[in-house]
Parts: sequence; C-alpha cells; structure tokens
Amino acid sequence: MKTVSRLRDEVESWRKFNRRLHDLIELARLDDESLRPDLEKEITALETDLDKRSFDAMLSGPYDEDSALLAIHAGAGGTDSQDWAAMLERMYLRWADARGYKTEILDRTDGEEAGLKSVTIAIDGKYAYGYLRSEKGVHRLVRLSPFDAAHRRHTSFALVEILPQVAMDDAEIEINPNDLKMDVFRSSGAGGQNVQKNATAVRLTHIPTGIVVTCQNERSQLQNRENAMRVLRARLLEIKHAEKDQEIAVLRGEYTKAEWGSQIRSYVLHPYQMVKDHRTDFETGNTQSVLDGDLDSFMEAYLRQSAN
Repeated sequence: MKTVSRLRDEVESWRKFNRRLHDLIELARLDDESLRPDLEKEITALETDLDKRSFDAMLSGPYDEDSALLAIHAGAGGTDSQDWAAMLERMYLRWADARGYKTEILDRTDGEEAGLKSVTIAIDGKYAYGYLRSEKGVHRLVRLSPFDAAHRRHTSFALVEILPQVAMDDAEIEINPNDLKMDVFRSSGAGGQNVQKNATAVRLTHIPTGIVVTCQNERSQLQNRENAMRVLRARLLEIKHAEKDQEIAVLRGEYTKAEWGSQIRSYVLHPYQMVKDHRTDFETGNTQSVLDGDLDSFMEAYLRQSAN
C-alpha cells in the first residue's frame, strides 16, 4: 500500500504538470501580446519544475527515497580531527534543516578536549538517503590549527558513513534474537540526572558479524534499544549489498578492496579557500557557505556523474 500510494502521488504530479503545459500552449496560441509577461513567468516556473523532476529521476536507487542514517567518525589527528568531525556534524545538520528534514541524534561520543569522536544521526525525509549517499567516504580538512600553540597548518580526516533506514518489517533483513547480545550501561554523555544515574544506554552485539552498535541519547532503555536496532539493520543491509557488489566485481575481474584511505573531498581553509570533490572535480571558493550546509551543488554533480 505504501508503494501504491507513492506511485499514485507521482503519477498525479505528472498529470498536473501536463495540464499546466497544455494550458500554457493554449494561451500562447491566442497570440495576445498583453499575456507575454504572464507566459514568460509560467515558462520559467515550468522549466524550473522540469529541472527538478529531471534531477529527482536520478534518485531511482532501491533506497533513494528513504530516510538515512548518517555516522561521522573522527580519524587520526587527535583533537583537530575530533573538532573536524564536530564541524561536519554541524554542516549536515544545517543542510538537513534547510531541506526541512527531521534530525535525531541517536548516539554521540564527545572528544576529550573538543569536538566529537563519533556521532550517529537519523535524518528523516523523502530522498534523504538518495542525496546523502554522495557524502559517503573520507573528508579532509586543511587549516591553521586552533589547538596548536605554534598555529601551524594541520590536515585532519573524518569518515562519513551513509546508510538507508531499513523499516523494521523489511523482509530483506532478518535478525535472529538468539544472534544478539545486549549490554546496558550508564550514559557517558550529558542528558540530565536520569540518564546519568540509570543504566539506559544500550550496546547491541550481532554475534555472527561482530557488529557492535551503541545508543545512549534517550532517557529510556527501550527507546535506545529500538534506535540501536535501526542502526544494526541498516549496517547489516550495507554488508549484504557490499558482498553482492564484490561478487559481481570479482566475476567481472574488476574487484579492488574498498579501504578507508583516499579522501572524496578536501576542504582547504589555508593557504587558500577551496572545497573540491575529487570524484567529480566540482569545486568552490566559498568554503564558509559549504560548511554552513550548502551542499546541493556537490550532491548534484555526483548524482549527474553517477547517472552517466
């Protein structure tokens, strides 16, 4: 029923577009010069609408319409990398807010001095995963370190993971309760007296794969367990698809091991200002705008390249 409802809405949307187009053609055939300003305005609106529809058509993957789970992990580099991870968290939260997506921090581990070691964020909204899948990979920051007494230039790395939020009733992922080990403990982060005093944080271990998921942001142990299950299902789905992709690549003779190494994007704040995506070569000198969440141009460049 969910699929039927989605397809019905999509078909009706195209029918409305078609009616607008035919109405515009009929008005143009009147050859009335007084209608020219209105016609030009409507043509511009239709062109903008068509461009958006063309872009959305590239989001045709099996999970592109779904909500997403975004995880950020600080890389090697100590406090600088942890601060960089926090900057990325702010960037993606601002991007999601600008798009009207709902965000929820499921788990967060703060750094010792500043920033964060890791954070997992649920981003709910149509096409959230389709847009965000362009962000998966290593992000590099080059700047004058605010944590270096000599104010030298440092390079920091952070890993961004993007997972589709898998519905709890999705038949593709089945989790045997006997394969799970659950530990509860007190939250290590801020959250009020209730979180600190009671063992509400949850750690789930999937024994067959060794995947460990923790969630400690909610006051309720049940809520944290449900959130941990959301993340676990998403990670299991990713493993399943990765194994399938590797099998296909091996058969084609083109398989290379995927490792955390080369960055997908560089953010340079010194000695010059530039953000460059190394997969598409798209770049901009407006680094502050990007760090404030203006990522659509990078996402569009990646999706257009992937569609070719």
